[in-house]
Amino acid sequence: MAVIYRKLTSADLDTFIEMRITQLREEGAKEDTDLRPALKDYYTRHMADGTFFSWLAEDNDKIIGTSGMSIVEKPPYFGCPSGKIGLLSSMFTDKAYRRQGIAKELLSRVVDEARETGCGTVQITASDMGVLLYTDFGFTKNNNFMQYKL
Repeated sequence: MAVIYRKLTSADLDTFIEMRITQLREEGAKEDTDLRPALKDYYTRHMADGTFFSWLAEDNDKIIGTSGMSIVEKPPYFGCPSGKIGLLSSMFTDKAYRRQGIAKELLSRVVDEARETGCGTVQITASDMGVLLYTDFGFTKNNNFMQYKL
């Protein structure tokens, strides 16, 4: 196995989207709509304006791992004086390649890029499976996070 790491391109979007849907299913999401068109629109627009980027892991030209970072901006606050926040998503590794350090490497690359774009913090809603990866990396829980579904 010779894993290589590279940036997501528009040519990869169909595969990337299928892996995102697989990830959501594995996490137990209720599938009540076809997300493919909305995901394609989102990634196309935000890759073009630089507010979404992703690193991929490949083995023999097959994408085996994904990561994603959306950059959002809110008024600066003491914990993030730049106001730029990275929202981590799409952290997924093919089952056959798990527990080999691939997700850690993808996480490191996508977080480094967020830092380079001026983000002051990175946030994620972690699946049960991902909690250990993120805590080992240095993420801490914020018990103030709340959500209101519209």
